[in-house]
Amino acid sequence: MRYKKFGSTGLFVSELCLGTMTFGGEGELWSKIGSLQQEDANRLVGRALDAGVNFIDTADVYSEGRSEVITGQALRDLKVAREDVVIATKVFGQTGAGVNARGNSRSHIMDGVKKSLSRLQLDHIDLYQIHGFDPATPVEESVRALDNLVQHGHVRYVGVSNWAAWQIMKALGIAERLGLARFESLQAYYTIAGRDLEREIVPMLQSEGVGLMVWSPLAGGLLSGKYSRDGQAEAGSRRAAFDFPPVDQERAYDSIEVLRRVAGARGVSVAQVALAWLLHQQAVTSVIIGAKRVEQLDDNLAATAIRLTADELAELDQVSALPPEYPGWMHVRQGEYRRKQLSESGAV
Repeated sequence: MRYKKFGSTGLFVSELCLGTMTFGGEGELWSKIGSLQQEDANRLVGRALDAGVNFIDTADVYSEGRSEVITGQALRDLKVAREDVVIATKVFGQTGAGVNARGNSRSHIMDGVKKSLSRLQLDHIDLYQIHGFDPATPVEESVRALDNLVQHGHVRYVGVSNWAAWQIMKALGIAERLGLARFESLQAYYTIAGRDLEREIVPMLQSEGVGLMVWSPLAGGLLSGKYSRDGQAEAGSRRAAFDFPPVDQERAYDSIEVLRRVAGARGVSVAQVALAWLLHQQAVTSVIIGAKRVEQLDDNLAATAIRLTADELAELDQVSALPPEYPGWMHVRQGEYRRKQLSESGAV
């Protein structure tokens, strides 16, 4: 297990993060993803920690709060020292019947953190993340509320999930102008089957020193090796019940064919190669892996041992490449001469 610097902070997190969306199974949506109860969750958390994972991610909406409860109890049951683990959770989604029980308002954020701390049985949250963009709340209100939580010691760092590049830049600008705690990470969907992030968001993250946490690194199980182009899937496969996230099917299956070839030559699973590809991406800080079984978790953990060759990376990059899109293709065309100058000067 390797550890990477978290955003612009001095914190280091494991390159794999344990996701807990499979814990609980409360509610119609979450029961389709996983319904692990305390004993099985303890087993997964313990196995991940033994493998060197020091980063665990959950959210207040996962299984209607049950995931946070199970996660916090697992840390107690396993007697995990607080300083040995980085706990991340999120706020934004509907958590009650009231009209204000969702969104990024100061009201919902302040209520949300208290309830998450109680469910997790913690005195602070290491990373508190805005789970989605709220068009009804001014960005400055959310940034100020999060800064208050940092100043009060309820959370150590703040991050965001599922925001566009311009939205994140607006928040970073507000934080810098007012001297407030800034977003140190983005949690976003990114896979070899879905590289949309590379158009605007990845360059922005690298420019501003914001870390990237990847959710659904196997595209909802599509890259697990259980699916084929003819639509056949193993019994119990998650996408059979919950077809998410959306992908370009043809490009995805073209990529899967190359993943299978690389995996076969190395004697490893397709999932391990898909995860290894992500771990080779410079912008990625940590990849969130979730599991229903210890065997599945072990397979994912083994991806950290795979070092893809330059030829393998080139083949995977080529088959999964995004189609050119404006203004990207114009930037390539207009910037060619200047990139050549930089290269010749030894600056790159």
